[in-house]
Amino acid sequence: MNASILLDLHRAAGARLRPDPAELLTYGDVPAEYAAATQGAALFDATAAGAIEVTGADAVEFLHRITSNDVRALAVGSSQRNLLLSSKGKVLFDFDLARSAESLRITIAAARAKALADALEMYHFSEKVRFEVVNETTAPLELVGPLADDVVRAVSGLARLPGERAFATGTFQGAPLAVAELPVAGSRGFRLDAGPEHAAALWQALVAAGARPAGVVVRDILRIEAGAAAPGADIQDTVYPQEARLESAFSFTKGCYTGQEVIAKIDTYGGLNKRLLALRVDHDDPVAPGTRLHRLDEGEWRDLGLVTSWAYSFVLDTGLVLGFVKRRHQAVGTTFRLGDGPATATVVAIPVRPGAIAITGDFE
Repeated sequence: MNASILLDLHRAAGARLRPDPAELLTYGDVPAEYAAATQGAALFDATAAGAIEVTGADAVEFLHRITSNDVRALAVGSSQRNLLLSSKGKVLFDFDLARSAESLRITIAAARAKALADALEMYHFSEKVRFEVVNETTAPLELVGPLADDVVRAVSGLARLPGERAFATGTFQGAPLAVAELPVAGSRGFRLDAGPEHAAALWQALVAAGARPAGVVVRDILRIEAGAAAPGADIQDTVYPQEARLESAFSFTKGCYTGQEVIAKIDTYGGLNKRLLALRVDHDDPVAPGTRLHRLDEGEWRDLGLVTSWAYSFVLDTGLVLGFVKRRHQAVGTTFRLGDGPATATVVAIPVRPGAIAITGDFE
């Protein structure tokens, strides 16, 4: 991943950073950061995000034909989660797509932007469409929490904030400030972007307005309690969208797109062999991604799942994992052995945290 442009700011403030890749872990008080996210306003550094600008007369039609969501239905001033799938229906890229009057903008991790632009270019023949990686123009910060609205108003100058999945333009230090309401770590949140040159000042202004800096430790707790899959951790190119609970990112009604036939067959005939679930662990020690889930089935121990993410859950006061579990073993209350040891993990209902965005769709 590309590093945050605010690492020096975080170091100067005494924050703890992960060394490789360099990433903000915490400002030193994880319980207080979690409390801000659930009772106040928590601020996350998302400046490692990148962007692709999609322009041209055929931009909407091209993306509608290639990607999984309904791009034609995307109104100017709004955004959607979208996917680029393989011909076999597996997730290759997971991204946010926003539509303005002039263009469409894809937001994805900066390290993945060129690969996505190249993948889209492979489908480009005679259409009037252009893809430009513009990572250097974006440096978003993200907020969650019940007081986030007040913080955004105080800094953006917007009297009326955009609604769900919409965006608007405010001002910050005389520069345009893009403000979008969208899910952040499985919670209702905001993304603010005044560009790289204003990112440090915007961070400090948001903190002065009442937001508490938080790192990926709390961000992971929030998203895992919400049952929200993350690219790179839970979402790989071996996974179907339905397996990772990505129903909001694809359409059953828009017509053909790459991988659509497989997605439709799964919906019509079933056939999901696994599904991303949340499982309560009987201890609070970290559980490594790749840990297998075993269960006694018909008199023998069977390998029935795989852990992909772990966090300590403040709601459950113990460890919580996300993992893919095979069908017939997905009911709430089903218990598995973690790896070869004595520890266990038990399926719990999603979302775990009240107030998290519910992940819809049940495929047993």
